[in-house]
Amino acid sequence: MASESWRQGSREMNDYTEGIVYPGDQQSLRLRRVSSQMSNQNYPQFNWNPAPAEKDEEGNRGQPRDLRGSPLPMALKRAVRQVQQMQVPVVSSRDSWKRKKNKSLRELKDNARGCLSFFTLWSKSLQKIGGNFGGGVQSYFLFLRFLVVLNFVSFLLIAGFVLIPSIVFRSVGDSLVNSTGPKECMDYDPNPPGLVKFYNYFLNLLSGTGFMEYSYLFYGYYNNTTVEDRNFSYNIPLAYLFSAVFYSAFCLICIIARMGTAARVVVVTGGSAVGNYSMIVFTSWDYGCLGHRATKLKQKNIHYRLQVDLEEESLKKRAAALTLCQKIVLYALRISMCFVSFGLIIAAFYGIFMATEYSQTKSGVPGILGLIFEYLPSIVITAGNFLVPLLCDQIALIERYAPSTTVIVALLRAVFLRLVSLGVLLYTLWSQITCKGNTNDTDCALCQYYYKVYPCWETRIGQEMYKLTLFDLLINIVVLILVEFPRRMVVDNWSSKLAQWVGRQEFVVPANVLGLVYGQTVVWTGALFCPLLPLINTIKLVLLFYFKKVTLFYNCRPALKTFRSTTSTFFFLVVLLFGWSLATVVMVYSLAKIHPSMGCGPFSFFPSMWSIVPTSFYNLSEITQEFLFFIGSQAFSIPLFVLSCVVMCYFVTLASVYGKSVALLRAQLKLEGRDKQFLVKQIEALSRQHQILKHTAGAHD
Repeated sequence: MASESWRQGSREMNDYTEGIVYPGDQQSLRLRRVSSQMSNQNYPQFNWNPAPAEKDEEGNRGQPRDLRGSPLPMALKRAVRQVQQMQVPVVSSRDSWKRKKNKSLRELKDNARGCLSFFTLWSKSLQKIGGNFGGGVQSYFLFLRFLVVLNFVSFLLIAGFVLIPSIVFRSVGDSLVNSTGPKECMDYDPNPPGLVKFYNYFLNLLSGTGFMEYSYLFYGYYNNTTVEDRNFSYNIPLAYLFSAVFYSAFCLICIIARMGTAARVVVVTGGSAVGNYSMIVFTSWDYGCLGHRATKLKQKNIHYRLQVDLEEESLKKRAAALTLCQKIVLYALRISMCFVSFGLIIAAFYGIFMATEYSQTKSGVPGILGLIFEYLPSIVITAGNFLVPLLCDQIALIERYAPSTTVIVALLRAVFLRLVSLGVLLYTLWSQITCKGNTNDTDCALCQYYYKVYPCWETRIGQEMYKLTLFDLLINIVVLILVEFPRRMVVDNWSSKLAQWVGRQEFVVPANVLGLVYGQTVVWTGALFCPLLPLINTIKLVLLFYFKKVTLFYNCRPALKTFRSTTSTFFFLVVLLFGWSLATVVMVYSLAKIHPSMGCGPFSFFPSMWSIVPTSFYNLSEITQEFLFFIGSQAFSIPLFVLSCVVMCYFVTLASVYGKSVALLRAQLKLEGRDKQFLVKQIEALSRQHQILKHTAGAHD
């Protein structure tokens, strides 16, 4: 056995050192040519020379093949590297310089990656989560980390262009007071006179009123400060507007870039288990794993990935075995369950609409009761977002989808509920602010908005988004302390059948991801009216990471049904893009249609927030105006559109060609697998015949 293993190692070594078989070669890995210099002894004789570099058409020697990419055991790779380092090849000074440069660049790249991985947020925690609970649960925490970074960078953008200049220039710049509008429209005083009871500060902190309302947190505190000097000028209203627009565009770019990365992974894996087993078995192991703990985590991660593939393949086989009548019954059941789920969602929308209208009629009630009325829309939205997806999950079990498809369907239904519920809340507020679109109404005719109830309507919308964000965090804390920990203690310490039937909870990825998408949509919607909301959301997400990590390891058990993390990650970003679209519609409508409040904010002089853009445009120099007119003209836009279409067609064609190549390679792999199975069967048959003949010959002898 020892001699056989040595011979096998020598064959693999000579295959590498002679440069016969590599991923780019035309030969099969099982048709490797063995070196003719091997002896018939029991000890190997290696050819320690490096792989000969292939010559190009001009006779120049190319780069030596990479040792890291060769299919050899780690011990043999180290042996080859040591022998190659002992040899002194005769090369020119130019080739020697190139080799040293490539080696230095490779080492620098590896060191840079190591430093970046060291500073990567929560890298060890994410590795531990992926090893214990699989890639599906890990994808949720990766998504959460992406949102943390996105919100923090967005806050830096807003702070650099709006918050810090407003603080610096508030006492230096020129701030104008609107004296052209009606006096009733400019009556806005959020700070009540006289002494305030102590507990009111706590209520103001939760509701965003009182001392919180007239601060840098909300829109109403910013004014139309402008600083003009010979060499410097700064316009706070213009910076406020463009910061909101660039913030939205920056988030879109980040989402699309991450979607591109996730889409490449989906294309490589094919979005299914076909041809993915060998990739997992032979290429997924991390040789950098050090220690027993890291090794066990990686083994569990690979086990979960294989389990997902096998489950989905078994479900596909069951679906393919259904008869026509069974398929008709299944599709009819799915359609009926879809109508039931949509009925529940519509009922939740009606409840949110009624709760918002009732809450606005009770605004101004003091004390704890007033706080409950203010939080009534948030309470109803949270209750609907908890109960309706729970019922929809039970409906999804009846529909009998594949695990990954079940995740996607549940996610789409729940995101429709949450995002449209937020849209219902905003529609109800806007209908009351604009008197249901009727500016000729007696309440809106004077100021073009309902100034009696909403003297600064932008701050009111910002307060609603602030309360939704804060209430979401409070609900997560309460559920962790009062529901999840007691459930785990009861299940672990009580041996009754009911407790064992309930069991520990599972970490439901779609519901948790949807909570992140909903919270981020609220932040995008309220960022125009509450500029510090991205910072609040960053703190909330950091706390949420540790809360979810604690409940995952102490209160949850591994899921009975796993799902694929590659396709789910892509759909998480698609759902996030839906939330961004809703927030963009809200921002565009607020900028262009509704009249700004005349008593607060940086746009009190203008008929709409966007009106400051043409006003500032005509204050620019003539050269700048001509340049911007040229960019907006047909002479520039039409060639740019044509060029964009050409580039898009090129990339679409390239993707189609790559897709066909991948399909051909997969078909070729299938054929090669069948050929190998046929050859193995032939070898087994021949070996059986040989044994029978040998046994027969022995019997005759």
